[in-house]
Amino acid sequence: MVENFKSLHIQSEIEIIEKKSKFIGHAMPVSSENEALEYIEGIKKKHYNASHNVFAYTIGHNDYCRYSDDGEPSGTAGMPILNILKSENIRNALIVVTRYFGGTLLGTGGLLRAYQSAAKSALNSAVIIEKSLYKKISLSCNYNISGKIKYYILENENIILDTLYTDSVEYTVLSKYSEHRNFLEGIRDISADSIKPELLDELYVSKINNEINIFKKESF
Repeated sequence: MVENFKSLHIQSEIEIIEKKSKFIGHAMPVSSENEALEYIEGIKKKHYNASHNVFAYTIGHNDYCRYSDDGEPSGTAGMPILNILKSENIRNALIVVTRYFGGTLLGTGGLLRAYQSAAKSALNSAVIIEKSLYKKISLSCNYNISGKIKYYILENENIILDTLYTDSVEYTVLSKYSEHRNFLEGIRDISADSIKPELLDELYVSKINNEINIFKKESF
């Protein structure tokens, strides 16, 4: 089970010009190889008259990856893009760089630098994020200890998703997966074992610009 990994937040598209050749970098989060292949085919159809549509992607935590030079000299395009994803330890991500030849040969070194530059710019535009696995937990308590329970939840850097006030107070909480068992023990101690937490889903959480973003559990 992967508890932490880097991925991309949004899809992005950038453009750079190198000696009259146009390089269009596309970066996007993907959850499966099929999704990556669908994006690649869509870009190829959109840029059907381009000289090359080079790509690289990584899926899951077992270093599963693929790349293509799409006719460019070996080692100048797909592999350098894949190396960028690997060096950043980014998973479930795809980069496609489309090239429109401008009439001037760049040489192997020039090609490598141009593809790397387009890939890095696309990555930065897509925003690299870190996803951490959390356990979703529901717990209900009496009003007389609700303040103490809330303080304990927040003191331990958990996230309160929802609070429902009825004849009792029900908190829906996200606790880091690696720490949620200790969290549950603390709840039992504080409540003298009167609270019976309900374990729910496992979700990934990322903080982007101080905002909490929640993602479905990845299939690795």
